Amino acid sequence: MRPMLKLQGIAVSAGVTIGEALVLDSEGFRIPRRFVERSAVDTELKRLANAVAETAREIERNRDSIHAELGGQYAAIFDAHLAMLHDERLQAELVSAVRDRNWWPEYAVSRTLRRYAKVFQNLDNHISQRAHDIYDIEKSLLRNLLGQRRETLAAISQPVIVLAHNLTPSETANLDRRFVQGFATELGGPGSHTAIVAEGLEIPAVVGLGPFLADVSGGEPVILDGNQGLVILQPDEETIAHYRLEVEAARTEAVKLDRLRDLPAETLDGVRVQLTGNIEFPSEVEQCLSRGCDGIGLYRTEFLYLTSRREPTEEDHFAAYVEVVQAMLGKPVVIRTLDLGADKMRTETTSEEERNPCLGLRSIRLSLRQLPMFRTQLRAILRASALGDVRVLFPLVSTIVELRQARMVLADVMEDLAEHGIAFNRSMPVGMMVETPAAVVLLDKFIKEVDFISVGTNDLIQYTLAVDRGNKEVAGLYNACDPAVLRLLRRSLDVAREAGVPANVCGQMSGSVMYTQLLLGLGLRQLSVPAIAIPEVKQVCRSVSVAECRGIAERALEMDGAGEVKAFLREQLRRLLSAQTVA
Repeated sequence: MRPMLKLQGIAVSAGVTIGEALVLDSEGFRIPRRFVERSAVDTELKRLANAVAETAREIERNRDSIHAELGGQYAAIFDAHLAMLHDERLQAELVSAVRDRNWWPEYAVSRTLRRYAKVFQNLDNHISQRAHDIYDIEKSLLRNLLGQRRETLAAISQPVIVLAHNLTPSETANLDRRFVQGFATELGGPGSHTAIVAEGLEIPAVVGLGPFLADVSGGEPVILDGNQGLVILQPDEETIAHYRLEVEAARTEAVKLDRLRDLPAETLDGVRVQLTGNIEFPSEVEQCLSRGCDGIGLYRTEFLYLTSRREPTEEDHFAAYVEVVQAMLGKPVVIRTLDLGADKMRTETTSEEERNPCLGLRSIRLSLRQLPMFRTQLRAILRASALGDVRVLFPLVSTIVELRQARMVLADVMEDLAEHGIAFNRSMPVGMMVETPAAVVLLDKFIKEVDFISVGTNDLIQYTLAVDRGNKEVAGLYNACDPAVLRLLRRSLDVAREAGVPANVCGQMSGSVMYTQLLLGLGLRQLSVPAIAIPEVKQVCRSVSVAECRGIAERALEMDGAGEVKAFLREQLRRLLSAQTVA
């Protein structure tokens, strides 16, 4: 048996889970551990032999084609593949795995070839590159074995932990929470939209682990620690027992926090904090309400696009919004207009791929370029505003011109609805996301033209520190504790307070209890957080005074580096939690 292997990645969605691995490679194969009946062994061996023969024919065709085009030097690559495929030791191991261990041929191929690849990868010379050849052979064999039986994420029908090279936001949005206990990826970084969706779905997730799929096969036991950013392969019984106790402790704590559901998020010195929820899907409203939210502070509507193969109609938008508004029974619902682009699906094609989509055509820029799409959404939002407390929020506004153009389109849509006698709220509050340094610097100008602001810390951190939030290579630089970020956040809240305009913070920073005291100390009185974070954030609010929080914020703002700030905030939280335990 292989030894236990601990992998450190980036925690993006909290929670601990123990389960069987479902391994997805870059082509979407999932190879579970499956066994064959004794009576079926000969049939399965024949299927394996046929797959080997077909794979050999494919390699030969590729070799002949390359030889004709580029010559024998390049064709030799495929001769090497053939030699590997027909290696007597490899073939004997595959046959033995099926005949003696009763392994499903697909599992035998995946497990055996990945072990071979790992051996090559560990060699510190040019031979390590041969691991790529092994992966090519594995994929060819699996294609021929699976044929039409190839399965994808949509076909998951039993509890698993998904392990993948990467998952897009749309793939994550379509995960079935009944069966997907958690996921881990080789790529990814903090604050990515994949991470945001995972948090919204309350699926424990770890990203940015680096290459590890060669170390695991489908069906093997895995522990995923979304609190610490750990993935443990082949855990021993002692480790499994430890994490089972941790899972049980988390359940017990959740029961305790549930008692706060109907209590206000009010500090010890009587300051009321509005605690609202972030959602992507209407179904998440129930999770927010069951945890005692004061409203929906951020409804991310782009997932209407990411979960559909066609562009949503006005009625699609309207039905989704009405479901949320009616469920909230008069509580405020802030609907953000489309924030497509960057690491989320694009709705238009361009003549060339954007070199830096985070700085490209996304969010409000895309909406203003695609006016029919924008108007469709605004019509649906306005129609929904007749049925409850609906507010509209424009994302990634960085210039006054963008804000005024968006408001002009909104006014035009209002006029059109009025002409046709369609009901809507003429006084619907209009807000803007503060997500760029430009927006913060000019906020004293913007603030005169909006009814509220919402600081999106995920993008604000990214653009302030020039760090791609989805890139694991620079993940260490993406830090909410950076003094530059804190100063921009303080200015945003100060400008809003002086103008008497409500301010909210809706990024992942607001959902982490490590930052709650800091945010309260900076003057924040409304937080929008994932549903799962509401009880913990409420507990912290009810355990501190604003005066104490101001002192914490002042000390943090005097510090020089992100590491110093983070260590300080962690210590403050530890002291608070320790005091609660003693009490």
